[in-house]
Amino acid sequence: MPAATARALPTTDAVPSTESLLPEGFTPAARRALAKADPVLGELMKRVGPFTMKVNSIQSPFLALAESIVYQQLTGKAAATIFGRVCERVGTGKRFTPEAVLAHPVEGLREAGLSGAKTAALKDLAAKALEGEVPTLARAKRMSDAELVEHLIKVRGIGQWTVEMLLIFRLGRPDVLPVDDYGIRKGFMLTYGLSELPRPKELLAHGERWRPWRTVASWYLWRSLDLLKSAPSGRSAR
Repeated sequence: MPAATARALPTTDAVPSTESLLPEGFTPAARRALAKADPVLGELMKRVGPFTMKVNSIQSPFLALAESIVYQQLTGKAAATIFGRVCERVGTGKRFTPEAVLAHPVEGLREAGLSGAKTAALKDLAAKALEGEVPTLARAKRMSDAELVEHLIKVRGIGQWTVEMLLIFRLGRPDVLPVDDYGIRKGFMLTYGLSELPRPKELLAHGERWRPWRTVASWYLWRSLDLLKSAPSGRSAR
C-alpha cells in the first residue's frame, strides 16, 4: 500500500452533511451533474450501471484500522483467520479496545499469526488511540477528510491509502479520490484511452471536475476493470 506523503491530499476539507453521505446521498440529479461535467465518465457510468457501492458500518475507527493493519498484504481468507485469532485473544466487538491490545503480550499477538511489523503497528495504533490521535466514531463523523488523514497517518503502518479506504467504505464520504490506488489509475487509463498509467498529480488535476462526487468517480473507475474482465476474449472492454 502506498505510504502517506506530504503532497496535496486527494480529499476534501469539507465535512459532508448527512444528506450527502454515500450511497444514499448520490441522487439522480447528482449523477446527471457528474456525467455533464465529464462525458467520458458519464459513458462509463452508463456501461457499468447503477451506483451500488456498499458502506460497511463500524463500531469505531480504532477497530476498523486494526482490521486494516491485519489485512495488509494478505489474501482475504488468510487475513480473516488471523484477525479472528487476534480477536479471540484481545476481545471481540466492544471488548476490542486500545487498553486490551496494549495489555496483551507481544508473544500472544505473534502466536495469532501477526508479523513483528504488524504487531508493532497494532500496539502503536492502540497507544495513539489512548493519546487521542485516533478519534471515536462520533468525533470522526465531525472531522473533515483531510483532518482524519492528518491524524491517522501518524500511526505506524497506516498510510494515506488505508485512511482513504476508511473514508470511502466505512464512513461513506462522497468526495475522496485515492490517486495512489493502482486500480483507479488503471481504470482511468483504460477509460480515457491512455497509453500508460496517469501520474497521481495528473489524476488529481482531472478529478477536480468530479467534485463533490470524487468517491463516486473512483468507484466507477474500479468497476471499469470488471468490464475488462468480462469482455469476450480478444475484444476490448471499451
